[in-house]
Amino acid sequence: MGRAGDAPLSQSLHPLRYRITATVWKYQGKAAWFFITLPQQISDEIRFFTADRKSAWGSVRVEACLGDTRWSTSLFRDAKLDAYVLPIKAGVRKQEDIQEGSSACCELTITL
Repeated sequence: MGRAGDAPLSQSLHPLRYRITATVWKYQGKAAWFFITLPQQISDEIRFFTADRKSAWGSVRVEACLGDTRWSTSLFRDAKLDAYVLPIKAGVRKQEDIQEGSSACCELTITL
């Protein structure tokens, strides 16, 4: 326990911020989901710092920004890739003119 007036440790840490450029890919299942895969080193760092904060399916809540579009979403752990993937929803793809195979620069913020 901290002194009276101290913020809880989880609120006193700085958020994790990343800028990622990756190729957009389409999930080859029934649904037309599009993703970017986070680099291994960044995925490992996120897994380390959020080990006690994951929610359903090992997801991690993030604020994402691609171009001029900001949205709240989750990163999901892909066991086959051993990395996190970021879903790019249809509205974002349309607004930013992103298609499968496009190179996307995305900023991510994870509040610890």
